[in-house]
Formats: sequence, structure tokens, C-alpha cells
Amino acid sequence: MKNDISLKTRREFLRTTMLGGALSWTVPAFLANTFSSLQASAADSATQVVTGKDSTILVILQMAGGNDGLNTVVPFTNDYYRKARPKIGVAAKEVLKLNDQVGLHPSLTGFKELYDSGSLAVIQGIGYPNPNRSHFRSTEIWQTASDSEQFERYGWLGRYFDNACAGSDPTVGVNIGRQMPQAFAARHPIGVSLENPESYRFISSEKGKRDEMSSSEESYRKLNQPEDEILMAGGEGNSGTSIGSIAGASKHTGSALDFLERTAMDAQVSSDKIRAISSRVETKASYPQSQLGTSLKMVAKLIGGGLPTRVFYVSQGGFDTHTNQAAAHPRLLRDLGDSVKAFTDDMKAQGNMQRVVLMTFSEFGRRVAENANSGTDHGAAAPMFVIGSKVKAGLLGKYPSLAPTDLLNGDMKYNVDFRSVYAGLLEGWLKTSSTPILGRKFEPLMCV
Repeated sequence: MKNDISLKTRREFLRTTMLGGALSWTVPAFLANTFSSLQASAADSATQVVTGKDSTILVILQMAGGNDGLNTVVPFTNDYYRKARPKIGVAAKEVLKLNDQVGLHPSLTGFKELYDSGSLAVIQGIGYPNPNRSHFRSTEIWQTASDSEQFERYGWLGRYFDNACAGSDPTVGVNIGRQMPQAFAARHPIGVSLENPESYRFISSEKGKRDEMSSSEESYRKLNQPEDEILMAGGEGNSGTSIGSIAGASKHTGSALDFLERTAMDAQVSSDKIRAISSRVETKASYPQSQLGTSLKMVAKLIGGGLPTRVFYVSQGGFDTHTNQAAAHPRLLRDLGDSVKAFTDDMKAQGNMQRVVLMTFSEFGRRVAENANSGTDHGAAAPMFVIGSKVKAGLLGKYPSLAPTDLLNGDMKYNVDFRSVYAGLLEGWLKTSSTPILGRKFEPLMCV
């Protein structure tokens, strides 16, 4: 490979593109075949059009597993609620009241503080027509913004990247986690996935000591080093490392080579850059010692360090509460509320709060009636939360009826299509037309 690529060509490529900071493990096998395309792409996108340094930022928080919205935003005066949930229903005296009819679960003290300060919008009765109770299919519907009978190749955020972020740095979209969400799948793959940057290293199949650099990583670092540094060092040295994951749909169309070529052009970034930002930015809030707390803490560091990101994506799992829900659900909601409150405190301390909006979603709610195992089964409509200093705070939408004659197969009927929330955020916050991204016109729910 080294003989195939001249130092001159490598120097020109590295100096004309920000994508040259690191090469993923997939690149060396075909780099010689795509180098001219990479160089042309870099020349076309030398000027960054959209950045997160001076623009609004959207943080997506997925509550994976199907959060029980009925015990999250509690209709504490509703007789149907009491009859349907004699064991797991939240007592009226414990609810954090938002008005005379509904309130937050008592574990959501962090959210209640945000609500009282005018920074939390509670959107009631979110769903979509013909709801699907499969975790995988319903998550896919939310991630791609498709109809329940329609299958989309690209995610709604991927279509946003394609339509509004041409020429952006690969870090325009950052997922905290190992697996890229389907929402990021795009015609022109972009975005990066990362875990803890302090322990982030090149991923290879080689086994070795914890802190040792693998021979593969060393080789690819050498491949990426600028010619000037190589000559000054009198030989090959070390430079940027590779990120651990690249963008793309869960199922790719076309040849594997085509996919790798596109990701090579659009989704390379140096994890050294991520680690450098993370190490120099100190958080100014106390986060829970949890996966979600750690993820939002990392997002806060990257925002504080000026990473040019428009969309961050984090996940919290564990919401599939079929059994003993009264033990698991309060813990999950406490982690959610406390982690998000710490994140907003951090944003305020940084002076970035007015640039950031956080949106939560879960693939579906739970059934109205509790099951025989003191849990809840897969349902449909549920609330969403939108958080930020610029949101239209308060209760939005209408709480679905719990009357048995108004239910759909034991589920609450939705009142607001989730794509109306997406449309409101795209148009009101990210300042782009929602129609080409969502495929058709949805009336935007303007929550910001």
C-alpha cells in the first residue's frame, strides 16, 4: 500500500481535507482505488457550511424498550387509571403535580425543576397510525419517520444530513455508543459513533496488553501521518487514531465496496481530536454514575470543547418492564431526570443552554392495564419531552382518553403524530424545511 501511494499525493490529500485525520480499519484494503474520489470530495467541501460551534444543537435521547408513559405523566385523578392499575399505579399524594389532572412520577424531580423553571415541554399522546408493538419494527418507524406499512432505507436524521449539511465535518452527527442508530443512515454516510473517549482506541482483532498499541493501529497511524512529520522524524511515526464505528443503515444496498468508499469519504474523524476535547473540558455539574449520565456528560464536554456537531444521540435502555415494574421503573426515571438536569446545569454553566434542545422518545408506550406479573405489556401512545431554555414550556397536546370504549386493543389512542414533533424541531430549531426530510408535509408542532 505504501508503494502505491506517493508521499506527494498523501500530503495533498491530508492538507485539503479534514477527513484525513484518521482512517478506519476498512480503508487500507481499497484506499488506492478511491483516492482520487477522496481528494475531489475534499476539494469540493473545503469550506464548512454548517457547524455546531455557532449554531443550534439537537440532542436526541432514546428511552429504549418502550417507556410506560402512563406512569411517567400520571393522570392521578382519573378513575380509569386507578381501576386499570391497582398494584402499580402511582398514588396521587406522591405525584409531582403539573396541574389538577396530571403530574410527573415522583422519581422525576429533575424534570419537575425544569418544568417549574420554564425549560420543559411535555407533549402528551404521541404516536402514529396503525401502531406496531414490535420493539424492532416500531423503533425502525421512529428512526426513519416512516408509515407503519412503509420501509425506508434512510433515517430521518440521515436525510437531514443529506439535505442540510452538505460539506460539513463528519462530526456533524455524533452518537454516543458502539452501534450507529438507524436514524443516522444516509445516502451519503456521515456522523461518528464513539464510546468513552478516554479508553477509545483502534479496534482490531489482535490481542495484546490493555495499553499497548496493536501493530494494525501502528500501521494505520503511520499511513495517516503527514509527510512533513515523517521527514522530520527520519522515518515513519505516529499520528491520529481511528474511530470505532462508521455511519450507515442496518442493511446496506449496493456492493460492500461502494458502501466502504462512501463512508471513507464522508465518515472519517480522528479519535485523538475527541480525546483532546474531552480531556481539556471540565464538566460543571454532578452527573449520576450511570450509562446515561456518562453519555450526557460526554456530550456536554464535546459541546463545551466546540466540536462542530448539530445532532447528538444518546440512549437509555431497560424500559421493557413486563414484570415487577414498580422496582425498575422508578430507578430508570430517576436516572433520566437527574441525568438530564445535570446536563442542563452544565449547559448553563458553559453559556450554551440557549443553543441546545434535548428531545426524548421511546418506541411505544405500555398497555393501560397492568398485567398479572405486576408489569405492563407493549402499548402505543406515550408522552415525549422537549427540554431547553427556548422551548414552549408546559403541557402540549391532549392526554388520551382512558375510557375502555376509547381504547384501541387496550392501548391509548394517539393525538399527535410523532413526525409533527420532528417537523417542529426541524423547522423551528434546525431551521430547515421538514417536507423533503419527512417525505411529505406534517403540521409542525412548534415546541421551540
